[in-house]
Amino acid sequence: MAEIKTGGPAFPVPGLQNDADFNGMTLRDYFAANALQTMSLSNNWSDNPLYWESVARSAYVCADAMLRAREVNHG
Repeated sequence: MAEIKTGGPAFPVPGLQNDADFNGMTLRDYFAANALQTMSLSNNWSDNPLYWESVARSAYVCADAMLRAREVNHG
């Protein structure tokens, strides 16, 4: 299985980038959370857990695409 690229910390603090206990969420998680927010607002509400698992997976698919686009644009 391919390694998941996280994009590093979403909100790095100068001098603490290598402190995994301090940096909090990754850029991938941040992108996914924002994609999930948009998807949940634009779709019909459901109380079916399988629906939300699918939406959550889709949010990470979107986040991974954003990370790949970022690599292309920022090298």
